[in-house]
Amino acid sequence: MRALPTVVFLAALAASLAWMPPAGAQASLAQAERNAVDLKQGMTLEQVEKLLGKPKRTALKNTGSSAAGSSAGEPSQGTLQWTYVWAPERTLHVVFAAKTPEQWYVTGWDWSTY
Repeated sequence: MRALPTVVFLAALAASLAWMPPAGAQASLAQAERNAVDLKQGMTLEQVEKLLGKPKRTALKNTGSSAAGSSAGEPSQGTLQWTYVWAPERTLHVVFAAKTPEQWYVTGWDWSTY
């Protein structure tokens, strides 16, 4: 019977450690958050990915109007939004527009709940 409390304690300890991110992952997230200050309007998808890594989520929204710099009858590419989540209070939304389907560029970004 003495072994039962030890087993329960070890199981609880293992479960709590499973929730902690590895030290290397935590450092890279902190670095990515610091890199976010280098965001600039006009950056390409590739430049943002190189700066911040792959986003946690993406969304494509059709604005229903023509894109900036396009002719009046040309359909809009809409907006593309990349979302980076480091913690519930550290979420960054990067918004892109496109002149063509292959030419997305940063138009703005926003920290939510920060």
